Amino acid sequence: MIELSDDNFESAVLKSKTPVLVDFWAEWCTPCRMVAPILENLSTQYGDRLAFGKMNVDAGRKTATQYGVQSIPTMLFFKDGKPMRQFRGFMSEKELKKNLDAALTP
Repeated sequence: MIELSDDNFESAVLKSKTPVLVDFWAEWCTPCRMVAPILENLSTQYGDRLAFGKMNVDAGRKTATQYGVQSIPTMLFFKDGKPMRQFRGFMSEKELKKNLDAALTP
């Protein structure tokens, strides 16, 4: 998992050659803490096909605002520097994997 900030978002996500799933979260958010281990597990399953990043909305307000994140957890799937899909709220591992597989299919 890549720790993202307003400062490294462009280089780590927008300029990435690999698709990136960005988890917008906060420490005080219970559903965010529930989805975190699922994302950690998925990050090992997808290996080099998909990068995973975490953006704390309290520290990265500029980026969160830029992408219209109004509730958390919100996950944005970026490909070629563009947000392609958005997932909101807690999802089971099975549900999230299904959505990621669909996003990765050309």
